Amino acid sequence: MSMAVVGLVAGMALGFAGYFGGFGAFLLVAALGAVGFVVGRFLEGDLEPAEFFRGRERGDRRR
Repeated sequence: MSMAVVGLVAGMALGFAGYFGGFGAFLLVAALGAVGFVVGRFLEGDLEPAEFFRGRERGDRRR
């Protein structure tokens, strides 16, 4: 399935949730979609759990 079709389906799901369930349902569907996206990327092997918990190196400081 192409990314355009996935985006279309996600947009339609958010639209229906917002129309029929209100803003709270819209936010719930958006949050669950984001969680599903991250889990899917993890299961495909694109993300490693260590990337979320790794500390910054000593010389890598943000200002």
